[in-house]
Amino acid sequence: MLKYQKLISPNKIMKNRLEDIALKITRWVGSIWSIIVHTLIFIFFMVLLYLGYNPERVMLVLTTLVSLEAIYLALFIQMTVNKHSEHIAEISEDVDEIQEDIDEIQEDVDEIQEDIDDIQEDIEELNDDEDEEDNNLEKNKLNIKFE
Repeated sequence: MLKYQKLISPNKIMKNRLEDIALKITRWVGSIWSIIVHTLIFIFFMVLLYLGYNPERVMLVLTTLVSLEAIYLALFIQMTVNKHSEHIAEISEDVDEIQEDIDEIQEDVDEIQEDIDDIQEDIEELNDDEDEEDNNLEKNKLNIKFE
């Protein structure tokens, strides 16, 4: 028996891997380790200045790295925001579907309540009819005794 597998294009696989990497980077940037690494890099550049390296060149490299990092972080953060927006939209659709299900269940419960009310009325009518028949039987018995 052949099993059919959903074919995923290599582009989609690559896209998913890149998105995973971007999400991991975004998570890492928001961690304490990121703060430590960035602090160490900053200290490294300050030490280079202290050791007498050309300040213009050191500051040029530092500002270039910081600028590139800021650009990439903005892109990663935007990707994360877009991903979260997609998830929120999916959740919103799920909530709407659940609300529709709840409304349908409420209608069913209302119908069941109406059926219960009808059955209760039928039972009361049957009890009344039975009481009436019992009374009629008693009257007939009395009438038969007096005749």
